[in-house]
This record gives sequence, structure tokens and C-alpha cells, in this order.
Amino acid sequence: MELKDRIAVVTGGARGIGFAIAEAFLAEDARAVAIVDLDQNDVDLAVAQLGERATGYAVDVSDRASVVALVDDVEGRLGPIDLFVSNAGIGSGMGLEADAQTWDRVMGVNVMAHVYAAEAALPSMLERGEGYLLSTASAAGLLGQIADMPYSVTKHAAVAVAEWLSITYGDQGIKVSCLCPQGVRTDLLAQAMGHTAVEAVVAQGLIEPEDVAAATIAGLRSEQFLILPHPEVADYYKYRAADTDGWLSRMRAIQARIVAALNSTTAASANDN
Repeated sequence: MELKDRIAVVTGGARGIGFAIAEAFLAEDARAVAIVDLDQNDVDLAVAQLGERATGYAVDVSDRASVVALVDDVEGRLGPIDLFVSNAGIGSGMGLEADAQTWDRVMGVNVMAHVYAAEAALPSMLERGEGYLLSTASAAGLLGQIADMPYSVTKHAAVAVAEWLSITYGDQGIKVSCLCPQGVRTDLLAQAMGHTAVEAVVAQGLIEPEDVAAATIAGLRSEQFLILPHPEVADYYKYRAADTDGWLSRMRAIQARIVAALNSTTAASANDN
């Protein structure tokens, strides 16, 4: 898929990966990009930075009616959506202690938002016989996430949603890709430093949002299902499938090293005080 003259929607588009993707689309001469995020101020700032071909919407993507209204408004104002990028996502940093409200919120944003996007965007795409759905899951959706059970579970589910959509609609002109980066240097990641789940991401090596955007453009151009900005994730994925017990042992070892390092840092800080 080429982005020239295309109309795209990018959720979670006001910052980080989503903003970089929207910026890259516009650099590829997309006709219009709708920036969708939760906070109106963030949306307004992003649109001002991106210029006149960007349009902003403050939407909770975990709300089905709001996503339907978003798609209706975009298609009414801008035209048929060629590419819907369901990028918004959240973590919890929690395990079994996560309560039902936490699970509902993470599930709503990380899984059901992808379902609602497809539900709303597909009718027009199917009628035209073409369209593209891109969802951002995570390498965690292929490999697991240390110290964040809701995130790990929902990102696996996000991959499954994308797979199902590809299987079901791939022969009807609908292209589907699933973006699965590992660690990406964003403001939200920086603010959460010091938590085991975040340190596990950092330990994998960080790339910039612009690197993810470049990989996304290349993946869309080749219309590949899995878009992996960290190429090594493909090898990890194969290793996990070939030797699952070995993979789990390796993950436990990584977790132990990170916890030990964090404990050491905490103890050193306490002694300094």
C-alpha cells in the first residue's frame, strides 16, 4: 500500500508511536490523517504540529458508540477511510493483584478498541472491495511481558484479533497488518522507569518512534501481516515455538536479573539517604 492521496485514521495519535506514524503518513503525501486520542489538548497540539492535512478527534476508543461516531464523521468530512490504524494502548504494571476495573480498562483499550475499529470501518471498505486495518499490538503479544499480566494477556489477544480479521476478510480486498515493536523511547516509558515491567522493556534495547514509523511504512508497502521494527523478535518468536520450556526458563532468568538490579539500586539509594 502506498500512502499517497490516502485517508488514514490513527488512534493514540497525539504522541509517541502514533504521532510518528501520522507524521510519516503525511510525509508520504497522505491526503488527510485523522489524529485520535483521549485528551483534547493533546489532540489540538498534535494537529497544530502536523499541519492542515491533519484533523483531530478526542475519543475514548474503548467505547463502541464513540468509535462508530468517529468513523461516520471522518468519512462524512474527509471521505472513505483507506487505512485505519488502531494504535492506542495502555499498560497496568500489575499481576494477579489487578482488580476487575483495571482488567476492564486494559481490555477495552488494548483489545476491544481493535474490534470496534474493524466493526465500524469494515462496512465501507467491504462495499468498495478494498481497505487496510493496521493494529498496534506489541512484541509482548508474541512473546509475553514480564511483570504486567493484563498487558501481556491483552496484547496476545490483539494479535489474535488481527489474525482473525486477516483470515476472515483477506480474500475480500481487506489487508491486515499487526505492528509488534519491543521497547520504544517515549515520554510515557520514561515516566514509568523503575518498574520491573518497564525495565524489562528497556533491557531489550530502545528504538525511536520514528524508527517504528519507518518500519510501518515499509510493512504497509509490502503488505506483510507482522510488522517487526525489532527484527530479532522474529527469531525470538521462532525460538518460543520450537522450545517453549526453554523460552519460559529464559524469561524467568531475565526477570530475576531485572528484579535483582532494581533491588540493588533501591538499597543503594536508601544507603545514600
